[in-house]
Parts: sequence; structure tokens; C-alpha cells
Amino acid sequence: MKFGKVEDASNIDFSLPQTPKETIQLLEKYKKDREFHFYVGYPKWSKADLKGFYPRGTKDELNLYSKNFNAVEFNGTFYRSPSKEQVLVWKDRTVDDFRFCPKFTNSISHYSRLNNTDEKVAAFVDSTVLFEEKLGMPFIQMPENFRPKAFERLEGFLDRFPKGYPLAFEVRHEEWFNDQELLERYLSVLKRNNITNIIVDTPGRRDMLHFRLTSPVAFIRFVSSTEILDKQRLAEWVLKLKEWREAGLKEVYFFIHQKIDAETPFLSTDFVEEINASFNLHLPKAKKDS
Repeated sequence: MKFGKVEDASNIDFSLPQTPKETIQLLEKYKKDREFHFYVGYPKWSKADLKGFYPRGTKDELNLYSKNFNAVEFNGTFYRSPSKEQVLVWKDRTVDDFRFCPKFTNSISHYSRLNNTDEKVAAFVDSTVLFEEKLGMPFIQMPENFRPKAFERLEGFLDRFPKGYPLAFEVRHEEWFNDQELLERYLSVLKRNNITNIIVDTPGRRDMLHFRLTSPVAFIRFVSSTEILDKQRLAEWVLKLKEWREAGLKEVYFFIHQKIDAETPFLSTDFVEEINASFNLHLPKAKKDS
């Protein structure tokens, strides 16, 4: 993810903000529900994107990926809506407890910009529901130039969105975040439709890190900066998510965007180790020598 990247991140304040009272109040409604799930992964699973990870001769990259990470932020579906047959193939190639988070196609978000998309949405939903128990949190990412002047169109789209199908949503233009009244209107639409607000932790757009959850699910897209800074940032995320879990958080999807080459270690390895220790979990911990 190039969005929000900067050439020099050394002067950026990466400290995480305090959790707003509105988020704590929302989470407390779910505090009695002790069920909790945590998913960590990367945007893609191919050899081209995870250089140096797959042993020579690996024939099924997805299967091996699913043994080392328990989720994928599935950006491949952004370019083409998957067929039902393809969804079943992907589902059958992964281990139990794995989750796909398919990204809605750009024909819906970027080209149509939510206009006259009901049939496209229905086709995407009809295919991806076949992931069944392996369907995690599908998401829609709007282009950076999608501005609040299209608020009514966005509201109508989300109000019509198929009920019962999970969804996370991301807007990017700065105007969504620098007007508090507008932000509240946007968050209220997500909340009443039980749609998860995506949190983006990226160096150049700290305004998107406002910690207003709209459901008991945290969907975090983490964009790397430098190795030393990233480790500090991820350690702080462990503490923040522990705070939210104690308040009532039910589910986490945490996806790491970092450039992977043959010599670069996964940021997720140490992060998952800390998560497992802090939450008494047993998430898979991938290493390059898998």
C-alpha cells in the first residue's frame, strides 16, 4: 500500500491516540460475550509479493500461506469479481480456521463510485458467501478523491447493502476527517448498519487514526515505515488492542503492508508472538525459514 507513505518518517509522531469514550461505550455492550478471535495476515499470498518465503518447489502457495497466517486481506478480488467456482477452489485449499477478507471490486468503488451498483454487489456477495465459515470481513476501499459531497450516495449505498453480510468500509479523502460534524454523520451511518470502520495506520495520514469503532470488530491496515519504528508501533498496538479487548472487543483483523524481499523478515512474527502472550492465543507465527 503506497497510500500515506513518506520518504522520511523519522519526524512523525507515531504514538497512538487515546480511545474515545464513544468507542468504549460501544464495546461495553459486548463485554459479557467472552468469544474472541484474532486474525493476522498480509494483502496477498503469491511468491511475487512474499519473496523468499516459499521453499523451492512449493506447488500450492495458498495452502502453505494458510498454515503460517490465519487470514489474508484479499486484494486480488479488487481487480476482478470472483466466480463461485473460484471461491470454492480457494476455500478448499486452505486449512481450518483461516479467513478470507475479499476486497470489493474497483468496478463498484472506483469506476462506478457506488452509483447503480446493486447488481454488481449482489454478484460479489453471491460468490463470496461460498467461503462460508472461512469468510472473514470483506471490505470496500473508496478512492482518495471520493469526497463528502457524495455523502447521500454513500448513505444510500450502505443502507441498501445486503443485511447479514459482513462489511468493513474505508474512506480516504481528508475532508471526511477534518470536519467533526461530518465525521459523526459518516460514523453513524456505519454504526446503524453494523458496518466496521476501517482504521488505517500509515505514516503520512495520521488523521485516519481516530479510533472510532462502529462495531465490536477492529479492522486495522498497518503500513510500515522503518524496521525499528515499526516494531515500536506494533508493540503499542498490542497494548491498545488489549485495552479494547478488556472493554468488550470481539474480533480483530490486522493486516500488515510491508515491502517483502528475500532478506526482509516478516513484521508479523514478533507481533504475533506478543499477541499470543498477551491474549493467551495460539496464532501461527510465520518465519522465512518455514
